[in-house]
Amino acid sequence: MRANQGHVLRIVLVVNAVLFVAEFTVGWIARSTALLGDSLDMLGDALVYAFSLWVLHRGARWRARAALAKGYLQLGFGLIVLAQAGWKLLGDTDVDAAPMGAMATIALLGNAWCFFLLWRHRSDDLNMRSTWLCSRNDLIANVAVIGAAVAVGVTGSGWPDVVVGVAIAVLFLRTASTVIGESRRELHEIGERDEAESMTRLS
Repeated sequence: MRANQGHVLRIVLVVNAVLFVAEFTVGWIARSTALLGDSLDMLGDALVYAFSLWVLHRGARWRARAALAKGYLQLGFGLIVLAQAGWKLLGDTDVDAAPMGAMATIALLGNAWCFFLLWRHRSDDLNMRSTWLCSRNDLIANVAVIGAAVAVGVTGSGWPDVVVGVAIAVLFLRTASTVIGESRRELHEIGERDEAESMTRLS
């Protein structure tokens, strides 16, 4: 199982790293808050998958710690995207919808493949579950960015891009809350088990 998990994690790590570079570049050129936010999510996921690979063959405590780190990473990126959206509200909201929509569609296809690969491992352990949750969020964010690109193209306004950027940030924060809560509970349970085992050995 660990070998299969490792193979899948390596694939999704490469896909997310490539998509991060592409999305950030296009998002910067198109001046898209939503696309830049989604690219930061790709970067965060690439780091998450690398961390997941590192702890793959370690014990339950390390896997719970990895999941906790992923949660805090999601929290940080959510706050960054919110800050970027707030900064844009004070300035120019113009967006180039065509490259924004094209890049979001490419990202959706890449993330759909990652989601498919991770699906069968979503219940293996907390480490893989938190990884699968990251992939699920990617799909939701990609669809939202495509919708924002269509709305920007139809209305000629950059506001849909800002709204979707904020929505992506909120999604980050919700996932972060879930993963952090589950990780802290698991670490607490591991600590209690270790303490009980120590008491048993002493007695």
